[in-house]
Amino acid sequence: MEPIQEGQGASDTRERILRAALDLIAREGIAEVSNRRLAELADVSLGTLTYHFVSQASLLRESLLLYVGEEVARLEAIAADLRARRPCPTTAEVVAEVQRIAAESAARPEQVAELELHLRASREVALQEASGRCFVAYEGVATAALEALGVTEAERHAGAVVALTTGMAVRRLGGGGDEAAGTAAALLTILRGALAEERTMVAALDGKGVSE
Repeated sequence: MEPIQEGQGASDTRERILRAALDLIAREGIAEVSNRRLAELADVSLGTLTYHFVSQASLLRESLLLYVGEEVARLEAIAADLRARRPCPTTAEVVAEVQRIAAESAARPEQVAELELHLRASREVALQEASGRCFVAYEGVATAALEALGVTEAERHAGAVVALTTGMAVRRLGGGGDEAAGTAAALLTILRGALAEERTMVAALDGKGVSE
Protein backbone atom coordinates (compact mmCIF):
# COMPACT_ATOMS: atom_id res chain seq x y z
CA MET A 1 0.00 0.00 0.00
CA GLU A 2 1.28 3.45 -0.89
CA PRO A 3 1.96 6.03 1.82
CA ILE A 4 -1.32 7.38 3.14
CA GLN A 5 -1.97 11.00 2.24
CA GLU A 6 -4.23 13.48 4.00
CA GLY A 7 -7.56 13.59 2.17
CA GLN A 8 -10.44 16.03 2.02
CA GLY A 9 -13.62 15.51 4.04
CA ALA A 10 -14.86 12.97 6.54
CA SER A 11 -15.36 10.21 3.95
CA ASP A 12 -11.71 10.45 2.84
CA THR A 13 -10.53 10.28 6.44
CA ARG A 14 -12.78 7.33 7.17
CA GLU A 15 -11.56 5.42 4.12
CA ARG A 16 -7.94 6.19 4.96
CA ILE A 17 -8.40 4.66 8.40
CA LEU A 18 -10.05 1.55 6.93
CA ARG A 19 -7.28 1.04 4.40
CA ALA A 20 -4.68 1.44 7.12
CA ALA A 21 -6.52 -1.24 9.12
CA LEU A 22 -6.57 -3.65 6.18
CA ASP A 23 -2.88 -3.07 5.56
CA LEU A 24 -1.98 -3.63 9.21
CA ILE A 25 -4.11 -6.80 9.49
CA ALA A 26 -2.57 -8.19 6.30
CA ARG A 27 0.99 -7.53 7.48
CA GLU A 28 0.79 -8.24 11.21
CA GLY A 29 -2.63 -9.65 12.12
CA ILE A 30 -5.70 -8.43 13.98
CA ALA A 31 -3.94 -8.71 17.33
CA GLU A 32 -1.73 -5.78 16.36
CA VAL A 33 -4.65 -3.45 15.60
CA SER A 34 -4.86 -0.69 18.21
CA ASN A 35 -6.26 2.83 18.08
CA ARG A 36 -2.84 4.37 18.61
CA ARG A 37 -1.20 2.29 15.89
CA LEU A 38 -3.97 2.97 13.39
CA ALA A 39 -4.03 6.69 14.12
CA GLU A 40 -0.31 6.80 13.39
CA LEU A 41 -0.61 4.82 10.14
CA ALA A 42 -3.62 6.82 8.92
CA ASP A 43 -2.05 10.12 9.99
CA VAL A 44 -5.05 11.16 12.10
CA SER A 45 -5.51 12.01 15.77
CA LEU A 46 -6.84 9.48 18.25
CA GLY A 47 -9.92 11.66 18.66
CA THR A 48 -10.60 11.58 14.93
CA LEU A 49 -10.25 7.80 14.83
CA THR A 50 -12.64 7.22 17.72
CA TYR A 51 -15.08 9.77 16.26
CA HIS A 52 -15.39 7.67 13.10
CA PHE A 53 -15.21 4.25 14.81
CA VAL A 54 -16.51 4.02 18.36
CA SER A 55 -15.42 0.38 18.72
CA GLN A 56 -12.91 -1.99 17.22
CA ALA A 57 -15.79 -4.22 16.10
CA SER A 58 -17.24 -1.44 13.94
CA LEU A 59 -13.80 -0.70 12.50
CA LEU A 60 -13.19 -4.35 11.59
CA ARG A 61 -16.69 -4.70 10.15
CA GLU A 62 -16.32 -1.67 7.88
CA SER A 63 -12.82 -2.73 6.83
CA LEU A 64 -14.13 -6.11 5.71
CA LEU A 65 -17.04 -4.55 3.81
CA LEU A 66 -14.77 -2.04 2.08
CA TYR A 67 -12.45 -4.72 0.74
CA VAL A 68 -15.24 -7.09 -0.27
CA GLY A 69 -17.22 -4.29 -1.92
CA GLU A 70 -14.28 -3.51 -4.18
CA GLU A 71 -13.59 -7.19 -4.83
CA VAL A 72 -17.22 -7.91 -5.73
CA ALA A 73 -17.30 -4.92 -8.11
CA ARG A 74 -14.16 -6.27 -9.83
CA LEU A 75 -15.60 -9.78 -10.13
CA GLU A 76 -19.00 -8.52 -11.30
CA ALA A 77 -17.31 -6.68 -14.15
CA ILE A 78 -15.58 -9.92 -15.17
CA ALA A 79 -18.85 -11.88 -14.94
CA ALA A 80 -20.63 -9.26 -17.05
CA ASP A 81 -17.91 -9.53 -19.68
CA LEU A 82 -18.29 -13.32 -19.78
CA ARG A 83 -22.08 -12.97 -20.05
CA ALA A 84 -21.79 -10.53 -22.95
CA ARG A 85 -19.39 -12.62 -25.02
CA ARG A 86 -20.78 -14.09 -28.20
CA PRO A 87 -20.28 -16.91 -28.83
CA CYS A 88 -20.16 -18.16 -25.24
CA PRO A 89 -16.67 -18.45 -23.73
CA THR A 90 -14.73 -21.61 -24.51
CA THR A 91 -13.25 -23.83 -21.82
CA ALA A 92 -9.78 -22.49 -22.64
CA GLU A 93 -11.01 -18.91 -22.18
CA VAL A 94 -12.59 -19.82 -18.85
CA VAL A 95 -9.34 -21.41 -17.64
CA ALA A 96 -7.34 -18.34 -18.65
CA GLU A 97 -9.82 -16.00 -16.92
CA VAL A 98 -9.86 -17.99 -13.69
CA GLN A 99 -6.07 -18.18 -13.59
CA ARG A 100 -5.85 -14.43 -14.13
CA ILE A 101 -8.34 -13.70 -11.34
CA ALA A 102 -6.57 -16.05 -8.92
CA ALA A 103 -3.17 -14.54 -9.73
CA GLU A 104 -4.48 -10.98 -9.23
CA SER A 105 -6.09 -11.93 -5.91
CA ALA A 106 -2.90 -13.57 -4.68
CA ALA A 107 -1.00 -10.35 -5.36
CA ARG A 108 -3.32 -8.34 -3.10
CA PRO A 109 -2.19 -8.42 0.56
CA GLU A 110 -5.72 -7.40 1.61
CA GLN A 111 -6.86 -10.96 0.83
CA VAL A 112 -4.99 -12.11 3.94
CA ALA A 113 -6.83 -9.47 5.95
CA GLU A 114 -10.18 -10.63 4.58
CA LEU A 115 -9.57 -14.23 5.61
CA GLU A 116 -8.48 -13.16 9.10
CA LEU A 117 -11.64 -11.09 9.46
CA HIS A 118 -13.86 -14.00 8.44
CA LEU A 119 -12.17 -16.20 11.04
CA ARG A 120 -12.60 -13.46 13.64
CA ALA A 121 -16.33 -13.44 12.80
CA SER A 122 -16.56 -17.04 14.04
CA ARG A 123 -15.75 -15.72 17.53
CA GLU A 124 -17.26 -12.24 17.35
CA VAL A 125 -21.00 -11.93 16.74
CA ALA A 126 -20.70 -8.27 15.71
CA LEU A 127 -18.75 -9.33 12.60
CA GLN A 128 -20.96 -12.24 11.53
CA GLU A 129 -23.55 -10.19 9.65
CA ALA A 130 -20.84 -8.49 7.58
CA SER A 131 -19.10 -11.81 6.91
CA GLY A 132 -22.38 -13.34 5.78
CA ARG A 133 -23.08 -10.41 3.46
CA CYS A 134 -19.69 -10.91 1.87
CA PHE A 135 -20.33 -14.55 1.00
CA VAL A 136 -23.80 -13.75 -0.33
CA ALA A 137 -22.20 -11.16 -2.63
CA TYR A 138 -19.55 -13.63 -3.78
CA GLU A 139 -22.22 -16.24 -4.50
CA GLY A 140 -24.10 -13.68 -6.58
CA VAL A 141 -21.02 -13.15 -8.72
CA ALA A 142 -20.46 -16.91 -8.99
CA THR A 143 -24.07 -17.38 -10.09
CA ALA A 144 -23.69 -14.78 -12.83
CA ALA A 145 -20.45 -16.35 -14.05
CA LEU A 146 -21.95 -19.85 -14.15
CA GLU A 147 -24.99 -18.58 -16.03
CA ALA A 148 -22.66 -16.97 -18.56
CA LEU A 149 -21.04 -20.38 -19.04
CA GLY A 150 -24.36 -22.08 -19.75
CA VAL A 151 -25.19 -23.61 -16.35
CA THR A 152 -28.97 -23.50 -15.96
CA GLU A 153 -29.20 -24.03 -12.19
CA ALA A 154 -26.26 -21.73 -11.50
CA GLU A 155 -27.46 -20.56 -8.10
CA ARG A 156 -27.45 -24.12 -6.76
CA HIS A 157 -23.74 -24.53 -7.56
CA ALA A 158 -22.58 -21.03 -6.59
CA GLY A 159 -21.94 -21.92 -2.95
CA ALA A 160 -19.61 -24.74 -3.96
CA VAL A 161 -17.67 -22.38 -6.23
CA VAL A 162 -17.21 -19.81 -3.45
CA ALA A 163 -16.25 -22.49 -0.92
CA LEU A 164 -13.69 -23.93 -3.31
CA THR A 165 -12.08 -20.62 -4.22
CA THR A 166 -11.91 -19.61 -0.56
CA GLY A 167 -10.33 -22.92 0.39
CA MET A 168 -7.82 -22.71 -2.44
CA ALA A 169 -6.91 -19.18 -1.34
CA VAL A 170 -6.19 -20.44 2.18
CA ARG A 171 -4.04 -23.24 0.77
CA ARG A 172 -2.18 -20.87 -1.55
CA LEU A 173 -1.55 -18.27 1.13
CA GLY A 174 -0.68 -20.81 3.81
CA GLY A 175 1.81 -22.52 1.53
CA GLY A 176 3.37 -19.27 0.41
CA GLY A 177 2.65 -19.96 -3.26
CA ASP A 178 0.82 -18.07 -5.97
CA GLU A 179 0.08 -20.87 -8.43
CA ALA A 180 -3.39 -20.26 -9.91
CA ALA A 181 -3.63 -23.35 -12.12
CA GLY A 182 -4.94 -25.50 -9.26
CA THR A 183 -7.83 -23.11 -8.66
CA ALA A 184 -8.75 -23.12 -12.35
CA ALA A 185 -8.64 -26.92 -12.56
CA ALA A 186 -10.81 -27.30 -9.45
CA LEU A 187 -13.40 -24.83 -10.74
CA LEU A 188 -13.53 -26.58 -14.09
CA THR A 189 -14.31 -29.82 -12.26
CA ILE A 190 -17.38 -28.15 -10.69
CA LEU A 191 -18.39 -26.60 -14.03
CA ARG A 192 -18.12 -29.85 -15.94
CA GLY A 193 -19.96 -31.72 -13.20
CA ALA A 194 -22.79 -29.17 -13.21
CA LEU A 195 -23.14 -29.31 -16.99
CA ALA A 196 -22.98 -33.11 -17.03
CA GLU A 197 -25.67 -33.31 -14.33
CA GLU A 198 -27.94 -31.03 -16.33
CA ARG A 199 -27.41 -33.06 -19.51
CA THR A 200 -28.31 -36.22 -17.60
CA MET A 201 -31.48 -34.61 -16.23
CA VAL A 202 -32.51 -33.42 -19.70
CA ALA A 203 -31.89 -36.87 -21.16
CA ALA A 204 -33.94 -38.48 -18.39
CA LEU A 205 -36.83 -36.09 -18.98
CA ASP A 206 -36.68 -36.67 -22.72
CA GLY A 207 -36.72 -40.42 -22.14
CA LYS A 208 -39.68 -40.11 -19.83
CA GLY A 209 -41.53 -38.04 -22.40
CA VAL A 210 -40.92 -40.64 -25.10
CA SER A 211 -42.08 -43.51 -22.88
CA GLU A 212 -45.29 -41.67 -22.05
